[in-house]
Amino acid sequence: MIICPVCEHPQAQGDECDNCGKKLQVAKIAAAVAVPTLAELEQTHHMGGRVAVDAPVMAELDHTRQQAGPDLPAQSVQDLEVTRMAPVDKVSVEAVPELDTGRAVDDGVRTAAPTGAVVCRYCRNVQAEGMVCDKCGMRLPRVRPTAAAKGPGGVSEEDLTWLPCKKCRTPTRPNKICTVCGTRVVAVDA
Repeated sequence: MIICPVCEHPQAQGDECDNCGKKLQVAKIAAAVAVPTLAELEQTHHMGGRVAVDAPVMAELDHTRQQAGPDLPAQSVQDLEVTRMAPVDKVSVEAVPELDTGRAVDDGVRTAAPTGAVVCRYCRNVQAEGMVCDKCGMRLPRVRPTAAAKGPGGVSEEDLTWLPCKKCRTPTRPNKICTVCGTRVVAVDA
């Protein structure tokens, strides 16, 4: 593939660009060099491989080549019905009593949601509040506040303190770096 150095037009061949007309540098063709044949090598007497080769049939081998095309008459199988299968009777489904489903009996105990300070699983930063790690920006394993913990208008107090990033409008806590674009979000005093 040739690429024009002026307009960067790719083309398969040619000595000038099809797009801008710049003369392209063509690799110089090497001059033909006479190559002498080596006396130690056997010469091939069949030029091009199209010359008939004398290959007599060996008497001790069976001649197994079949004729071209269908050389046997078509035969029908008497026991085979090709139109449809026989109707299947109703199959009884039985449960296997010794099969283990792998489920344990529910004891009713649930894992408590993490409260208080949380350790980030990526950078091991200990953080007391927030859903996103202040150090690396990854989401922390923290439970969002329930509807009962929300203030007026269905918005929690923590959500009211978050501000949109000036560059990408991602909600970010004031005086922290945006997790999407990396811009610091500065709280504006009203």
